[in-house]
Amino acid sequence: MKLIVVSAGLSTPSSTRLLADRLAEAARDELTARGRTPSTEVVELRELAGDIANHLVTGFPPPRLGAAIDAVTEADGLIVVTPVFAASYSGLFKSFFDVIDPDALSGKPVLIAATGGTARHSLALEHAVRPLFAHLRAVVVPTAVFAASEDWGSGGDAYTDGLPGRVRRAGAELAALVAARPVGAEPEDDVTVLERQLADLRFD
Repeated sequence: MKLIVVSAGLSTPSSTRLLADRLAEAARDELTARGRTPSTEVVELRELAGDIANHLVTGFPPPRLGAAIDAVTEADGLIVVTPVFAASYSGLFKSFFDVIDPDALSGKPVLIAATGGTARHSLALEHAVRPLFAHLRAVVVPTAVFAASEDWGSGGDAYTDGLPGRVRRAGAELAALVAARPVGAEPEDDVTVLERQLADLRFD
């Protein structure tokens, strides 16, 4: 069982990668608690920027980019994290998914997340990132995780979860979908099953 994490952070270190790592840990812990043994691989898009641009122009992926595309399309579950630029996902993030076959993510469980300087950008997950993966017919978990600068170390309040609580919730939702996915299913075979599992998710 393999989880692939796609991080579109541009700096080193980056809050985008930090959030990606925390989400991967939460999903991995939940899968382990369910008796599964997941492996995790991180795809850093910053390292593939030139290859992505070449692929868009030539139509042929260089070997390193081809390996990253294969890892994403063969994953049992995806965690994708982008910084928010101009109220949407970054161009690098979108370009990477533009070079993936449009049918390759059909039925695949995906956890979406984003980082930004202010909470005012949080709706980018709902008006930009979620529709992108709905178009690709992925099964997106209900909880999208946005981390603004002030969220790091925040415990929330009586009305909202802090960042650690949202990370745990999203990780548990992804783990539930990945664990329910039939082993060896073809990409389009299990969409209905996953959608039913998604509808049945209940977390306190």
